[in-house]
Amino acid sequence: MNQHFATLGASPDLKITRLANGLTVATEAMPGLATATLGVWVGAGSRNERPEEHGLSHLIEHMAFKGTATRSARQIAEDIENVGGEINAATSVEQTSYTARVLGEDAEVALDVLGDILTRSVFEAGELAREKGVILQEYAAVEDTPDDVVYDAFTEAAFPDQPIGRPILGRPETIQSFDRAAIEAYLAREYTPGRMVLAAAGAVEHDAIVAAAEKHFGAMPASEAPEAVPGQYRGGERRMKRKLEQANLVLGLPGLSFRDDKYYATHLFAQVLGGGLTSRLWHEVRETRGLAYEIHAFHWPFSDCGLFGIGAGTAGADLPGLVDVTLACLRDAADTVDEAELARAKAQLKVALLSALETPGGRIERTARQLLAWGRVIPAAEVIAKVDAVTTDDVRAAGSALIAGAPTLAAIGPIKTLQSLDAVGKALRGA
Repeated sequence: MNQHFATLGASPDLKITRLANGLTVATEAMPGLATATLGVWVGAGSRNERPEEHGLSHLIEHMAFKGTATRSARQIAEDIENVGGEINAATSVEQTSYTARVLGEDAEVALDVLGDILTRSVFEAGELAREKGVILQEYAAVEDTPDDVVYDAFTEAAFPDQPIGRPILGRPETIQSFDRAAIEAYLAREYTPGRMVLAAAGAVEHDAIVAAAEKHFGAMPASEAPEAVPGQYRGGERRMKRKLEQANLVLGLPGLSFRDDKYYATHLFAQVLGGGLTSRLWHEVRETRGLAYEIHAFHWPFSDCGLFGIGAGTAGADLPGLVDVTLACLRDAADTVDEAELARAKAQLKVALLSALETPGGRIERTARQLLAWGRVIPAAEVIAKVDAVTTDDVRAAGSALIAGAPTLAAIGPIKTLQSLDAVGKALRGA
């Protein structure tokens, strides 16, 4: 029997039903729109892979469009584009998504295609070989892009020898090793209805979407998926000397899970430090000293851990100065974040949150991600209240907690002048 859920505090147009096998269906009608955006989110990504499966989540996302028991790759594309629609997919550390946008009257067409690729893909050997080649080309393109390489190295250094730290694309040796049996074993283990959400927004009707979900996904057997390997930040460094015009650098510290009560304070600290043209790093590093063309701070939260970082690019000769000024800004912000800076950071965060909810795509992504993480959709007003409740003392404490952690350093290019990791750690503490 399907279960229907109230959405207290959320939009009255948001409706949620859970199918008997555990798959959750969420719809949000948006009056005035003629299109429907739909997607299936799976609570499994690159961190759910075993060592020999490194890169398999991403390959599966690609192979979803390469043929089913009833459609060829060409027919999948035609069935969507014949009604003016578009289809896409994405793999992240903790989730994989498959989305489509069509006219509201063609929502069933989109769901038929999504259901087909997720439950009846055949993973034909010829298509698999060709798509491996495509992904190897994608891998090569990343290797030729220093600012992509440095971020992959950064996460590997922060979480060494752990699934959460491995690059999503995989490595050539693992990509080439995958076969149909490996794909089907992963899907049976990880793509379980209890960790899947079908979300739709725009010109949609809840009962019709639920009926289509039952038709296309209701036969999937319910089963328990294994938990991902816990992430444990350790810190470390990765230095890659290459003959490049510019050095790319990422400096990191242990962040927080989005489940942590101090998450919003840490996020706001990152915004004050390096989140815009008025941030401390931008003003001091770019505008005052001209040490980098661009510099920014970020906070990546996961379900059980997080990663804080500062990324920049500069000339090799300017690396020591860039690092010194960046560390000084970081230390100073932890002591002196003021009310005006915090108010500005809060306003920027609210605009980002609310503007995302003005599009059907933003709505379904918010809905699916929150249902997977929390089992409910958190009203925007509740999130804003938590943001508003953060004080300058909270943000300063968040900054101080970051500085107390072990640093991570990743750099590529002309980096022989870069300080040692030990020197960076001592400078963080003002030694």
